[in-house]
Amino acid sequence: MDIKKLQKLAVTALEDVKAKDIEIINTAKITPLFDRVIIATGDSSRQVNALARSVHDAVKEAGGQIVGMEGETAGEWVLVDLGDIVVHIMQPAVRLYYNLEELWQTVPKRGRKKASSPVADDADDA
Repeated sequence: MDIKKLQKLAVTALEDVKAKDIEIINTAKITPLFDRVIIATGDSSRQVNALARSVHDAVKEAGGQIVGMEGETAGEWVLVDLGDIVVHIMQPAVRLYYNLEELWQTVPKRGRKKASSPVADDADDA
C-alpha cells in the first residue's frame, strides 16, 4: 500500500476515536526499518486499546498489512506495526516519560509534522 494512503488511514482511524496530540515523524532517512512513526495519546487504557483497534481494523479493511500489535493487555502503550509505519499510542504519563519525539529529534524540523490534517504531505518529502 502507498505510504501516503497508509498514513492517512492510520491518522483518520486515530482521529475517529478522538486521539490527542497526533504527531507524524518521517524516519525514512534515519532508519531502514520503517518510513514513519506516528505517536498519539489516549486518556485511558480503554481508549488506548480502542485507538489501536481502530487503526488495526481500518488498515486491514483497506487491504493493508498488520505486522503485529503489542501492549493491549496493559493498555498504557500499544504499538501497531504496519510495516512502513509504526504507530505508538500511549497514555499521557507514559508518553511524557518515554518522550519518543525527542528520541527521533535527529529528524530535521521539516520532517516532523503535527497531524493537523490526515495527510501530512510534507512528511513524505523530508
